[in-house]
Amino acid sequence: MRIKSYTYIILMLFILFLSPSELYPQNKKDLLPKASPQKLALVCATMCEGMNGLLPFNKAIIFSINKGKVYCFTSFNPVPEKTFILHYWYYRDKLITRIKLHIKPPRWSTYSSIKFREADKGPWRVEVADKNGNILKTLRFSITD
Repeated sequence: MRIKSYTYIILMLFILFLSPSELYPQNKKDLLPKASPQKLALVCATMCEGMNGLLPFNKAIIFSINKGKVYCFTSFNPVPEKTFILHYWYYRDKLITRIKLHIKPPRWSTYSSIKFREADKGPWRVEVADKNGNILKTLRFSITD
């Protein structure tokens, strides 16, 4: 009886410690919980008269036609992977242009701009969208005298 007990214990130890098993992690990294993938996050979106390096200046919602140009600035943190975003520029609910802007991890700021003419006075909007077309933010502004 005693020999059977020792044989049983040795057999169990052999199975437990010497056989590979998917139940036991092979290294310490496997013991750590898996991090959930981060999601692209828009942290700032604004309309402005110009850019000073990568910083917007003279943020506004009403722009004089005399300026000749307006900028849409966007900043993302985090950016989990290389991807792109889109700036859809609308004048009186008509799509004027679509600008594709590439962004990279870990965070990224970018902008697009348009030049306008006398005929461009009135209401405008820019829709900021991710690569799947999901609208992240809508910015409304006007061009006046």
